[in-house]
Amino acid sequence: MRKISLMMSVSLDGFMEGVDRDISWHVVDEELHQHFNDTLRPLGAFVDGRVTHELMAAYWPTADADPDASPVTAEFAAIWRDKPKIVYSRTLPSGPAEWNTTIVSEVVPEEVRALKAQPGGDLGLGGADLAATFLRHDLVDEIKVYVHPVLIGSGRRMFLTDETDTHSDTATATATDTRTALRLVESRAFGNGVVLLRYERARPDSGAR
Repeated sequence: MRKISLMMSVSLDGFMEGVDRDISWHVVDEELHQHFNDTLRPLGAFVDGRVTHELMAAYWPTADADPDASPVTAEFAAIWRDKPKIVYSRTLPSGPAEWNTTIVSEVVPEEVRALKAQPGGDLGLGGADLAATFLRHDLVDEIKVYVHPVLIGSGRRMFLTDETDTHSDTATATATDTRTALRLVESRAFGNGVVLLRYERARPDSGAR
């Protein structure tokens, strides 16, 4: 069974993006970027909401055409282009799209579980809105939090409730009040001060307390 792995960068005070979707505070050097490449390369697919996908599609398809692109940047451009992508959106037309992308209008838990049961690599989940929906349906198996050494004061928090289907293009999200037990399975400090905390869901049969 494939896992669904949520990856998110977050400030030390708990925000995944600043005001006006600012992520300029992300501290990504060559070591961390190479780690991202090595982590994402084996995945079977990227699973994103519309906003996250459009941000990626605006840059990565041709990023390696820039003669000034670093080796790790060029490497990730190829990874992103080639990887199957599943994008959840109510405004984009459903079906196949550019860059090996499939647009799906709704999160249907039975369909996601069937996708997990298919052969291949794990599924990388991105975007706070979509993650809230997947968490509510108990579809997330692990959470990788990259804590950046910065306080940004305000913005959008990583974990959101989806009582109004926040993976949609127009819904408003608020802080979640759902308790979810987790088990720390890995931690790693990078040279630039970013810390990875990888958690698995503490399910009843996991032996976690």
